[in-house]
Amino acid sequence: MPRRRDLPALAALLAAPRLAHAQGPLAAWPGDRVTIVTSLPAGSSVDLTARVFAERLAQFWNRPVVVDNRGGGNGVLACEMVARARPDGLTLLATSAMTHAANPALYDRLPYDPLRDFAAVTRFGSSPFVVMASRALGTPTLAALIARLKAEPGQHNFGEGSVPSRVASELLRMLAGVQVTHVGYRGNQAGFPDLLSGRISFMAVDVVGAKPLVDRGEVVPLAITDTERFHSLPQIPTGAEAGLPGFAFTTWSGIYAPKATPAEVVAKIQADIVRAYDLPEVRARLDQMGGARATPATPAAFQAFTAQEIESWGRIIRQAGMRLE
Repeated sequence: MPRRRDLPALAALLAAPRLAHAQGPLAAWPGDRVTIVTSLPAGSSVDLTARVFAERLAQFWNRPVVVDNRGGGNGVLACEMVARARPDGLTLLATSAMTHAANPALYDRLPYDPLRDFAAVTRFGSSPFVVMASRALGTPTLAALIARLKAEPGQHNFGEGSVPSRVASELLRMLAGVQVTHVGYRGNQAGFPDLLSGRISFMAVDVVGAKPLVDRGEVVPLAITDTERFHSLPQIPTGAEAGLPGFAFTTWSGIYAPKATPAEVVAKIQADIVRAYDLPEVRARLDQMGGARATPATPAAFQAFTAQEIESWGRIIRQAGMRLE
């Protein structure tokens, strides 16, 4: 039994681990407002998703969590800003596959490296594309579309208003072995009139953009570019079900921190995002948006996923000869 005079020393010894823990990176974090920089403009799926989580994280952390839209330049500006920010966990990046999977293959030089300059936190969600044919084409299935394209090589085109949409269509072209020309638009919606009129034969559009056209019966939905059917459009078959094995391609969004952000802080942010995912009201709001399947991941798993996506997107982009200046 310790003597009375030894008790203060013993108490200090027992308190030492707690004191050391309290002095770690999480002791005073966040301590100030947290800013989530988005690589896409206000109203985009990345922006809306970031705002859903910002609201809950502010409650968890008892600090303001603001969303700062820095869209433009295919997300390069936002990425460069966060890559150069202090690695204290107070500046985060909400972005998409565009910046962290497509851009490395699209540009000869980038002012950031998706793996070297960022610490992956977690994935928000993933979303497939809907391959939609013009009703004027008379192809009720994906197999019928492919047969028509093969029978009339070089006579058809596909529309796209974003890099991810084009990559999805290029993958279809490669897997099906068809000759088809791409027509670019300033946004997918700008191409819809030509799709409806039959001036272009098909488009691959994200679920949020495609769903209104599908619901109104203005296009022929042929396939979902995923390995399983999508919750908001369950009537549309997957690529494999539609007769094109391997036709699975999704875009995604996630959150990153500057590379040297303490691992404890990254883990805390990830854990609280998962905690927010588990709230019924958050799930309900994400379901109302209808465009993403929740796919949270650990920081390590998301980092590995990012590396895999750089390779898979890059392979399609290089084979298609896509470049940006």
